[in-house]
Amino acid sequence: MKLRNAIAVMLVTVLCATALVGCTPAATGAPTDTGGEDRVITVGFSQIGAEADWRVGHTNSIMRALEGEGHQVIFNDAQGQQQNQIQAIRDFITQGVDYIVMAPVVATGWDPVMREVRESGIPFILVDRPIEMPNVEDYVVQLITNDVVSEGVRAAEWLIDYLEYRGRSGENINIVELQGSVGTTPAIGRAEGFRRGIADHPNLQITQSQTAEWSADLGLVVMEAFLARAHAENEPIHVVYSHSDGQTMGAIQAIRDAGLNPGVDIIVVSNDGGRAAFEVIMAGDMNVTVEASPDQGPLVAQTIRDLEAGRTVERLLMDEVRVFDEVLSGVFPDRYLNTTEHIDGRVF
Repeated sequence: MKLRNAIAVMLVTVLCATALVGCTPAATGAPTDTGGEDRVITVGFSQIGAEADWRVGHTNSIMRALEGEGHQVIFNDAQGQQQNQIQAIRDFITQGVDYIVMAPVVATGWDPVMREVRESGIPFILVDRPIEMPNVEDYVVQLITNDVVSEGVRAAEWLIDYLEYRGRSGENINIVELQGSVGTTPAIGRAEGFRRGIADHPNLQITQSQTAEWSADLGLVVMEAFLARAHAENEPIHVVYSHSDGQTMGAIQAIRDAGLNPGVDIIVVSNDGGRAAFEVIMAGDMNVTVEASPDQGPLVAQTIRDLEAGRTVERLLMDEVRVFDEVLSGVFPDRYLNTTEHIDGRVF
């Protein structure tokens, strides 16, 4: 099942009941007896790891929000391993937590443990990424995520607009792509969306693509390899599209080391929208970043409040996709936002 189909399952569920597709406490396993106002809610939270600034910001957002509500949080750092998350979920069930929150390492392979969650009656909240399994809506109370396919589409739209603005829309443009970790929904979605966005522009071609595992160090190494191959084959690189700001920082260093000017000789298109990326854009070394907000903690806290009160919740919550730069935001302010004007308030 492709990513868009996994998300579509959630969307269908949302649309089936007009504005809200909620789950009554009986349907979701949400507590029907609060045990009194002094009951301390326990939340098991399994996070992918701490592989990038975005992930750290995501963890901090959720921890702050839950602890700010007075909840007890049992935190699990899966260190990028699905098996660690599966074991953590089973531990949460054994400990009798009230809610489970998880950002899944990968999309598939959850069926057995999710059946155990369902049997336990513990409400399960997904954050950041969906999972793929039959009848997933029967197992997950809510998915809080970013629209990763649209992020890729918006990155492509910005590039097309920028090339036209620079008078280069008729040129043959070679694009190299730094993908995120293989098999992860953000990497799959951003790659799919970007290709969809450039599909009607045959002069835009992805000539090299490789994972950089969300890592600045690997971003440097992979970009060096891209540049070496481009030089050997006399095939210049005009654009680098990177799935995360962390990878992008490494790629920018590799471009500099090759004696080229990032943001000028090679257009740099990134994804995440962190403060560091805003600063690099303002300095001229990166051209654009597509935001994927990690600030999902307040939404998780609100979902738990709603379930505790017996209210319905939406099955799918998606943030608006916003694009930030220093050039097109002055030309198309209805489509792009200015980094200088929005740098304050960045959560990572």
